[in-house]
Amino acid sequence: MNYSHVIDSNVLFNNATMGIIIADESGCILMANPFLLNEFGYSESEINGQKIEKLIPQRFHSQHQQLREVYSANPRNRTMEEKQDILAVRKDGSEVPVEVSLGSYKTDGRQFFIAFVSFIPGRKNAENTLKQLNTELEKIVTARTESLMETVRQLGEQIKEAKAKDAELQRVNNFLNESLEKEKELNQLKSRFVSMASHEFRTPLSAILSSAYLVSQYNDQAELQKREKHVQRIVSSATLLTGILNDFLSVGKIEEGKITEKKVDFNLEDHIMTIISEMDGLKKNKQKIAYHHTGNVIVQSDPILLKHIVLNLVSNAIKFSPADGEIVLQTSVSEKTLVLSVSDNGMGIPESDMQHLFERFYRGSNVSNIQGTGLGLHIVRKYAEVMNGSISCRSELNKGTEFSITIHL
Repeated sequence: MNYSHVIDSNVLFNNATMGIIIADESGCILMANPFLLNEFGYSESEINGQKIEKLIPQRFHSQHQQLREVYSANPRNRTMEEKQDILAVRKDGSEVPVEVSLGSYKTDGRQFFIAFVSFIPGRKNAENTLKQLNTELEKIVTARTESLMETVRQLGEQIKEAKAKDAELQRVNNFLNESLEKEKELNQLKSRFVSMASHEFRTPLSAILSSAYLVSQYNDQAELQKREKHVQRIVSSATLLTGILNDFLSVGKIEEGKITEKKVDFNLEDHIMTIISEMDGLKKNKQKIAYHHTGNVIVQSDPILLKHIVLNLVSNAIKFSPADGEIVLQTSVSEKTLVLSVSDNGMGIPESDMQHLFERFYRGSNVSNIQGTGLGLHIVRKYAEVMNGSISCRSELNKGTEFSITIHL
């Protein structure tokens, strides 16, 4: 059957650097782009009209057919990214691990499905390159550490020989020991960054690619709403990438001592209301943010650092709260103290995680499926300290969390 009136093959489809399959509701392949045909070794005539199970090892056919029928009955756009690789089979019988994300759309009263196929071996090559870079960096850090240790050893001998200027020499010795510890910490920080960046960047980049393709498919004026949905998804993914990079930059500035408090007089209540309005686009469906203030509204503090604190705490509450949950933000001002609190009725934090909550890159044991860098609360604590303040947390699993910031004005 000719499906040219349904499927608009375009430049993106033909030149994409990932596999793309379009199938009907019965799992029958209607189209496959050149990249996928090349990777699997098939021609169009060999694959069009075949069941999707043709690309899956025989031993998984029954299981996959059941999963496909369940998905077809209740289709939704979703990512099928599992902890174990999904196996596909080429024409020559060789098996290859892949990752698959799915989308669906209706036209002319029929349901069609789009599968985006990423071939993991290519990604693993990139990961191996990162690991190789990591190894080289570790060698450099090790060499610098050994050099510093030799310097400390020689300095120790000079101290014994000179028997003078003990206080000054001790200060230098302590400085070098601190430098050694910083080098070790830098090594650990770098390794965790390389590992996390390769993982956190992949998800939003994949979302941008798949949404860009789907936007190109909606050409009719009647499909304007669908185009807008995917444009917003692209914007959200780009915003996520920007947030990740900003977190890294903030940590770098904090470590270098470049973050300082700049106090000015401003209207606290108006400032918080503006920040909340800027976060409307982040809220889930039916989520509410309530704000209450007591005391003077004019304060002398740093509005920029305060904004970063509020953005981090409220965005966390949005992420870890249900779609119909309420987030409560409160501020109170006394003579010399500003107290800011953010509470939610979300998943809560396990007791075992509380002691590590403000460490760099630390993420709670119950949030593995939610996007994040593990830097937000570390940055909030550092900003609070710069503002002559402190942070505390109360939480109960499945009942919610409250963070309180106390700033001495």
